Amino acid sequence: MKEWQLLEISKKATQNLKKNKKQMNYPPTIQKLIDIFSKFPTVGQRTASRFAFYLIKKNEKEIEELTLAISNLKKNIKLCRLCLNPFEPLEKGKEICSICANPARKKNLLCIVEKESDFLAIEKTKKYPGLYFILGETALSLKKANVDKERIKILEERIKKYHEITEIILATNPTTEGQATALYLERILKPFNKKITHLGRGLPTGGELEYADEETLSSALEGRK
Repeated sequence: MKEWQLLEISKKATQNLKKNKKQMNYPPTIQKLIDIFSKFPTVGQRTASRFAFYLIKKNEKEIEELTLAISNLKKNIKLCRLCLNPFEPLEKGKEICSICANPARKKNLLCIVEKESDFLAIEKTKKYPGLYFILGETALSLKKANVDKERIKILEERIKKYHEITEIILATNPTTEGQATALYLERILKPFNKKITHLGRGLPTGGELEYADEETLSSALEGRK
């Protein structure tokens, strides 16, 4: 058999293998769950399938606990009207989280973070006395998603309404996306004529705020410029 014939056979075998893989699917109920899990951040099809098969092994009581927890998440958790931080209201109809409602917090400081875990990391340092705003995404996502553009509108309205804000701290992650987000925000916030600062040095380039130790994060806050 000639070389070109062997190559042709190999090519057809590869095509058939790919075709068979496409045809091989899990039962619809399992596949549906995999598809849902694969929409989670940083979760691919392989990890999503592990989640699905992990749940198959759980007993009915454990599955009920999970579904109840997910249901309660939507029922009980609200987004703060001012900072968009998820919180669980102790009183019905309450729209502002405990931090935004705290009269002891300095109203002139507004710290903008990318996500909830960054907010929590800064709050744990107990060195920041001001208020927050959770952006929810990076600049790349904000430019694409209409939902997250709403957050920018909320941020702009907040700065317009609350004249006591004198300093805006852009506490974005020291990553390429974080730096792009900071530049994007600077451009949007410039017309408000507020003092705009960034976290000081000490945070490792390419790192995430949520993984920084409290001492490093405290120094970065104190050394902002």
